[in-house]
Amino acid sequence: MNIMDFNVKKLAADAGTFLSRAVQFTEEKLGQAEKTELDAHLENLLSKAECTKIWTEKIMKQTEVLLQPNPNARIEEFVYEKLDRKAPSRINNPELLGQYMIDAGTEFGPGTAYGNALIKCGETQKRIGTADRELIQTSALNFLTPLRNFIEGDYKTIAKERKLLQNKRLDLDAAKTRLKKAKAAETRASQLNSARLEGDNVMVNFSYMLNLLHVKWLKSEQELRITQSEFDRQAEITRLLLEGISSTHAHHLRCLNDFVEAQMTYYAQCYQYMLDLQKQLGSFPSSYHSNNNQTSVAPVPSASSNVIGSSALTSTSSLVITSPSNLTDLKECSGSRRARVLYDYDAANSTELSLLADEVITVFSVVGMDSDWLMGERGNQKGRVPITYLELLN
Repeated sequence: MNIMDFNVKKLAADAGTFLSRAVQFTEEKLGQAEKTELDAHLENLLSKAECTKIWTEKIMKQTEVLLQPNPNARIEEFVYEKLDRKAPSRINNPELLGQYMIDAGTEFGPGTAYGNALIKCGETQKRIGTADRELIQTSALNFLTPLRNFIEGDYKTIAKERKLLQNKRLDLDAAKTRLKKAKAAETRASQLNSARLEGDNVMVNFSYMLNLLHVKWLKSEQELRITQSEFDRQAEITRLLLEGISSTHAHHLRCLNDFVEAQMTYYAQCYQYMLDLQKQLGSFPSSYHSNNNQTSVAPVPSASSNVIGSSALTSTSSLVITSPSNLTDLKECSGSRRARVLYDYDAANSTELSLLADEVITVFSVVGMDSDWLMGERGNQKGRVPITYLELLN
């Protein structure tokens, strides 16, 4: 029974406090009550925290979009995260493309130039997919997780203490208003009591009213001191929390450096994979004959290693047409012949010979060698060279 009485009293007190705050807030909005302003330093800290929260959310969401463009996949990962379960591993787009290329190359035949090139490209795409997966995992751990911890942890604590500070301020201003009203009532009662009114009963009643108002004034003054103390204490707690935002910025800076390093590693890997693929494709015979046996197009020369993908940007107007008769002579040449190099060529392995455009080398066929290759010789250097890069000299 006593516990029930206590709960009822507490509920009534909480309801009274809530009503008092609501009245004070409404009167402030209507300009009918004074409002205690926070000091400038605390206001700046609050503004800095709010700004940090807004931009952290935007950066975090856009980073998630960058790492996982598929919105359905992001929703799935979010659900699994809330359920505290590991999301199933799914093949990503580069890996899927790579698998399609490998399957197509196998279907066309690994022994054909096109089929072999598709398989090489597919393997490279799969490696890029693996690098992409590593980038997502590293970025999520070192960049997204700290940002999310701030939003869901530190800032929630700041918001809670900020709301509590707002309530303490409303309590303080309400106490100031009540004290002001009590003083005004006591002053008015004193003025009436000082007037010379006839009748003992009237004087007794005014004396009693004056004493009652004085007690109420003292109680309001005591309440003001308590609410002022609670407000000052809460303002100090909030200030200490807000000053930690500078440490948060320093921590997020370190996380940003980790994110940039992860991206740098990813793009460096992709560049190296594509550079290796370019060299491999450059060693393939690339005179593909059409169905009606028309002239074929010679390959675009591979770029030097310090130019990223320049061969992919070469226009078709720069391609050199190689006549079928010249190719036939190269394939059927016996003994040693001199040949001019048409394009630069970087050897893919130690069995091949690197070439420079316009240089003249000695070439000869070897029994059992692929018909699209010849053995090239330049001084003491010897290695396989693709015939599509050569022009026989008389």
